[in-house]
Parts: sequence; structure tokens; C-alpha cells
Amino acid sequence: MGTNEKDLRIRSKVISESANRAPNRAMLRAVGFEDEDFKKPMIGVASTWSEVTPCNIHIDQLAREAKTGASENGGAPMIFNTITVADGIAMGHEGMNYSLPSREVIADSIETVVGAERLDGYVAIGGCDKTTPGCLMTIGRMNLPSVYIYGGTIQPGKLDGQDIDIVSSFEAVGKHQQGEMNDEGLHKVECNACPGPGACGGMYTANTMAAAVEALGMSIPGSSSTPAIYDYKEEECRQAGAMVLELLKKDIYPRDIMTKEAFENAITVVMALGGSTNAFLHLLAIAQSAEVDLSYDDFERVRQNVPHIADLKPSGKYVMQDLYEVGGVPAVMKTLLEEGLLHGDCLTVTGKTLAENLAEAPDLKEGQEIIKPLSEPIKESGPLVVLKGNLAPEGAVAKMSGQKISRFEGPAKVYDSEAEATTAIEGGEIQEGDVLVIRNVGPKGGPGMPEMLSITAMIVGRGLGGKVALITDGRFSGGSHGFVIGHLAPEAAAGGPISLLKTGDKITIDSDTQEINFDVSSEELDKRAEEHQPFEPRYKKGSLAKYAKLVSSSAKGAVTDDLS
Repeated sequence: MGTNEKDLRIRSKVISESANRAPNRAMLRAVGFEDEDFKKPMIGVASTWSEVTPCNIHIDQLAREAKTGASENGGAPMIFNTITVADGIAMGHEGMNYSLPSREVIADSIETVVGAERLDGYVAIGGCDKTTPGCLMTIGRMNLPSVYIYGGTIQPGKLDGQDIDIVSSFEAVGKHQQGEMNDEGLHKVECNACPGPGACGGMYTANTMAAAVEALGMSIPGSSSTPAIYDYKEEECRQAGAMVLELLKKDIYPRDIMTKEAFENAITVVMALGGSTNAFLHLLAIAQSAEVDLSYDDFERVRQNVPHIADLKPSGKYVMQDLYEVGGVPAVMKTLLEEGLLHGDCLTVTGKTLAENLAEAPDLKEGQEIIKPLSEPIKESGPLVVLKGNLAPEGAVAKMSGQKISRFEGPAKVYDSEAEATTAIEGGEIQEGDVLVIRNVGPKGGPGMPEMLSITAMIVGRGLGGKVALITDGRFSGGSHGFVIGHLAPEAAAGGPISLLKTGDKITIDSDTQEINFDVSSEELDKRAEEHQPFEPRYKKGSLAKYAKLVSSSAKGAVTDDLS
């Protein structure tokens, strides 16, 4: 329930100025409000603190810092919480069905509190993958002065003098299954991969979306790359609390900031950094909430003009903390702006334009090797490629960073669940040259469009990375790499062409022509369609049943509030 009516700026006055609101004020007094607080804007602090994941374990303290910043600058702040799901813990089993739906729960729950309490503005603090887009979706919906703060990246783990991370742990499982790593070696990786607070350290989904939101103009400059354990993260939160009050005074609203050009800036940064394919889902969903027309065509138009310049995991060498040490996301954006690849006149939460913010940012450190010169990129254009064809009429998304080949042709090996595919890989059914197909795992089919990090890690761990292709109507973790194509739409559960595939069908994937096709005659397809049994939803009650009933195509962001 958003609002564009700027005369409702101080919404909490309905509580402070009306005599018949004494019961409302009485309840607020019980949580610490005094007479003067009822004359101030009520500022929420939406915290995603939780003990279920290292990404969010420290956010309770960050929320208190944001509250302090709002209080010291004339606001009457209150902290409230929402949920988070630990994707790394949910990975590889039925728990992953809840991951993407949790984004909707986060957005809906923040909207519910902000709307019910009639808050005037708020700070939202996220960490793990779905918290950032969930927070931004509700910011777009409510259109109240708001600032987003990212909890920060985890430090890399250390083992035998080498940096490791959570993806190292998943890939170690594949090596263990192959007999290339013993129990002791696997245990060492497990014990050292995640050394403390913060979100997964490579250019995986959490860091990708944090960088995208900074480019979008909705977070404090530099905050997307500040590590979780650094003291300055607390200062950022205090700044955010103060900044919401300034936005209120200046009548600056999220939809003034989240324009079409701002989304193009976000896509540009994602492409330059070689970010997660999940950015497609989340940026589309945020844009839909902010009523900005964004589609795959926009991603593709921007991609063609933006080189991939960041040597970051999973396809590269470095992690987000390394990038922070050489200038962080602002230094990368400054480089892009100087080349005319960003819209510098976009407004941001600082009240200044993007160009004005970046004028104060440091340049990339001399001699650094993480960000390549634009004249010598890793790839001439962005690595996140939209494919279309008779297998994916609405589109599919491929991540081509780190790939030496751009075309793959081979026979399909078709499985109707991740569990079936896992058994097939473990049993040696998947061989070099195969196209592994996992279907019925899209937004409706999963339901929840589960990520396939365990599958991709097993493939890499078994030495098949780049030697087999993997396609799915599900999605991939930002930590996945290899010749992988996800988000096939329409999905199998919605009757998409992938539902008619059979083992042995020849599939051709070409990232140069941006096509994904299967070679089956129209007569044969008609026959298969007649014999095809409609998908039967797996869940009949509960949150996943509701999600499957409401969710849109992945090509539209897999949102649940597109009821047109």
C-alpha cells in the first residue's frame, strides 16, 4: 500500500495531534516514548537480525546504531524485525524451496509494520541474499523516505595459506565423492570456510545485490563493500538513521531515486563486476515495486556496452574484501562514470547526484589487479546473457564469465527434480558432452525456484566443469559457475517447452547468437503435448502453496503481487 501523496509526509501526526489517539500514545509510552517524541517523525529501523546465518548475526547491533543516528537527529525511532533464510544452509535439500519465497515474506512483513504503525520513514538493514531485494521491494512499494544498509561481506576463510569460502565447501563435497579428498580434508574445509559475521564473500548474490543497490542510489556510498566486521559499518548505520530525517526535510522519496536510469546504473555495475544471475530476478522485482518498466531487453541493451572488468569469485580469484581494500564499489563506479557508462545525474539518498557522490570517492589504487582496465577487460561485454529460442520463448539467463567456450551442443539427460539429478551425478550417469536438464523446479514448480549450487559444485568437483552443460527452470546460486543456464521461461510447471523435453533430444546453446533450442519436429512436439500430464502442485496448504498459486514468471521477477 504505497503512497505518492507528499502532503502525508508526517504520517505519525495522526497519532500525535488527535485527542482520540490517547490509547495509541499510551502504548507508545510503554515502549519509551515521552511527550516530545510525539512531535517528531516516527522512524522505523527494519532489522533482519537472526542467528540462523552468519550473514545477519551482527545486524542487531547495526540496528541499534541506526536507531541512535535517527534519535540524535530529531527522529523518534523504533526497531522491528523480519525474517531471513540462510541460503547456504537451505541448499541441496527441500529447505531451498523456501528461499526465494522468503523475499516476498520479508517485503510483505516490512510493508505491514510500516503501514500499520504509520511510520514516516525507515532504515532497512539486510545481509543474506533475499534480505536486500526484500527490503528494496517494500521501499519501492511504500515510497517513504528510506535508506538501505547492507550488513557487509564476510572475511575469506584461510586454509593452508589459501583463501577459501562457502563455495569451497560445496566443491569439496564433489572432490570427496570422487575420492580426491579424504574425510579429514573435507572437515578442515568445513571448519575454516566461514570465519565470522557477514554475507558470502565472493561476487555472489548478496554482494551483487548490495553493489546494485548502491548503484541504484538507495544506500550510502561505499557501504556495499565495507566488510561486516569493520567498525565503520556501525558509523554507516548511524549515518543512515540521520539521512532518513534529511530525506524527510527535503521531500526526497524512493521513486525520485529509483528511476529507469538508476536501474540501468545498477545493471551496469552488476555486469562490470560479473555478478550473480539472481540480479535479474531481484532487479525486475524491485522495479515492479517502484513502478518502473524494466525487462530482459533492458538488461541486454545495457550488457552490450559494459565490459566485464572484475576478477572476482566464483569465476575469478578475489573476494569483496579485496575489492574494498583497493577502493571498493565507489572506485569501480567512478571508473565507469568517467567512461560515460553511468547516468551521473541520478539522485541518491545523500541528496546529491551519483556524479557528485563519486567526485568525492577515491580512485582505484595503483597497481591493484582486481579490477582490470576498461581497455583490457576480462570480457568485452557483460557476462550475464539472455538467451531465447524454442526451449525458452520468454528467455533464459546464462553466466558466461570464466567460460572458454560459447557454444554447447549435446544430448539431454532430463530429470524432474534436483534429488534425481544428484543421484544421477553420484551414479556416474552424467558424462562429458551431456546437457543435464533439471525441470519442475521453477517458481511454481519447485515451488520457490531453488538454487542449484550443490549440483554445480558437484559437477565442478568431479572435473566436469565446462564439459557438461546444465539447464534448468530453477536458478543458480551466485556462487555457481560452469556452463549453466537457468531461469528458463515459461517453466515446466506452467507448460513451457522444457516440460516436453525427453532424454536424448539434441540441445544447442549458443551465447554468441543468444539462442537456446532443442531439435524436435513440430509433429513430435504436438504428439508429446497431447500425452503430457499437467503439473500437479506439490504443496496444497501453507506458504509454499500460496506462493505457487500467486507467483509470476521468472522473466517478470517471480513476484507475488502482480495481480493484473
